[in-house]
Amino acid sequence: MLMHTHEARLAALREELKRQGLAGFVIPISDEHMSEYIGSYAQRLSWLTGFGGSAGTAIVLRDRAAMFVDGRYTIQVREQVDGQFYDYCQIPGESMGDWLRLHAPEGARIGYDAWLHTRGWVSATGKAVAKKKIALVPVERNPVDAVWADRPEPSKAVAEVHGDEFAGRPSAEKRSEVADWLKAEGYDAAVISALDSIAWLLNIRGTDVERTPVALSYVIAHADGTAELFIAPEKVTPELEQHLGNAVTIRDRALFEPALGSMKGKTVAVDPDFGVAAIYQLLEEAGATPVAERDPVIVPKATKNPAEQQGHRDAQARDGAALAKFLHWLSVEAPKGGETELSAVAALRGFREETGLLRDQSFDTISAAGPHAAIPHYRVDEESNLPIAPGSVFLCDSGGQYRDGTTDITRTVWIRTEDGSAEPSAEHKDRFTRVLKGHIALAMARFPAGTSGGQLDALARQFLWQAGVDYAHGTGHGVGSYLGVHEGPQRIAKATGPQPGTGEPLRAGMILSNEPGYYKAGDFGIRIENLVLTVPQDIDGAEGDYLGFETLTFVPIDRTLVERSLLTADEIDWWNRYHAQVREILAPQLEGDVLAWLEDACTPL
Repeated sequence: MLMHTHEARLAALREELKRQGLAGFVIPISDEHMSEYIGSYAQRLSWLTGFGGSAGTAIVLRDRAAMFVDGRYTIQVREQVDGQFYDYCQIPGESMGDWLRLHAPEGARIGYDAWLHTRGWVSATGKAVAKKKIALVPVERNPVDAVWADRPEPSKAVAEVHGDEFAGRPSAEKRSEVADWLKAEGYDAAVISALDSIAWLLNIRGTDVERTPVALSYVIAHADGTAELFIAPEKVTPELEQHLGNAVTIRDRALFEPALGSMKGKTVAVDPDFGVAAIYQLLEEAGATPVAERDPVIVPKATKNPAEQQGHRDAQARDGAALAKFLHWLSVEAPKGGETELSAVAALRGFREETGLLRDQSFDTISAAGPHAAIPHYRVDEESNLPIAPGSVFLCDSGGQYRDGTTDITRTVWIRTEDGSAEPSAEHKDRFTRVLKGHIALAMARFPAGTSGGQLDALARQFLWQAGVDYAHGTGHGVGSYLGVHEGPQRIAKATGPQPGTGEPLRAGMILSNEPGYYKAGDFGIRIENLVLTVPQDIDGAEGDYLGFETLTFVPIDRTLVERSLLTADEIDWWNRYHAQVREILAPQLEGDVLAWLEDACTPL
């Protein structure tokens, strides 16, 4: 029976829990690869609750339920999930284990899908509830799937070859390095389950997940240099078979579980963050020894080779011209008062599509007018869509997927009135300029090799801190090469709390975002984001190796919001040099009114 309301779906799930003898069930936003973005077939939490964020978990008991989200989604969860049926819980302050211990009956059997959770989550939550004799039970069939009558099928789109001209290195060379690592560590094989790792290792891409060009599959890499690719047969083309060659055996994705079950006596590396609990369980049941080791592909993938670096520069230049056309359009149309958040999304998508090379957006565009700009991860829809009001702040965070690179850029602009009478307030300009100063400080940073993103984070916050304000998100994330827009292991964020990657040393070749911000709830928000490439620095007299950043993103920053008196001579020099580069890169791609707009936007401060 098709369920038409979230209340009815919740009731149907509870009936299924009774049938399976469970007192409760845990529903994360996740797939069997622990992906950030997941296919429609895996959107169980959205189907059940209506929540549209990218991170969250529900726990459903027979008589009570809760939604767990982090600080990014405090507002959104209340707008989308009915508080009649779900408690709102914010992590990390409120843990799932504590909530279960408080609300589940003693001795309760709480189900979980072992293909959707890490072994670490199972262990930590299991320990938290053990005192109340609550048992976490892996289910044979996900009870949400049992009641989701019209659940979509996984994508059947074919996998695509990612040419060496974009990849920069042949797959055989990458697999050989993985084999060398396995032999050096004394492992027989490694399970590669992260979809972007598989894509990078085999130089393949796909269209199975929106915003991330990956193909649903698994890889078992062996110490002898061979590999097995487990992928649905309909996704395999003769071109793919020829590309992979004899050293990669292509098997039906349905054979992945039996393959794990045949590894008796083998020592197998499994990433603890991307290898789900079921993989560990199957290996242990088979008599293999799974070892929690970081996926050997992660650091090489994050460290871009020269071809990937140049691809990013080319993609950023193309994308920058599309952004310039969009910002010109916005400057002309928005003051008339007829544009909305959604019309801006459509216009920007159109300018990117004019390149003829756009494959997809790299994430859902954050098009945020007025108070919505104060929600860092706001996502516009028909219900939330606001007009872009003249005389206000507008924030747009967006990105594109191109075969040669993945882009991510945020610009915050002042929407003028047609008569030019409305000016940004002193507060607008102060906050914008403090964010700008932090952005410049990070862009100009030089630091010894071995420095982590967590050590650099305060550079971007210092000027906001001086005014007694801060922002709640990280300052920078890694970015893939025609892959995930959020890519580890590197990260620039506060080094305290559960922030993965803040202690990861930055390496030459790593790409990160530089995106400090400021958000005044219910009023306005500011963020300035460019992508940067970590590069060696030649410093006279340097004692040891030093690194710094090469800026990759070139799009004008809105001078209307700058309080020039707050900037130092060095910061003004950075601004002028940056905008000279913007003009040099974008002007040859533009003409007419857009070119005139660019010239004006790039005049020195």
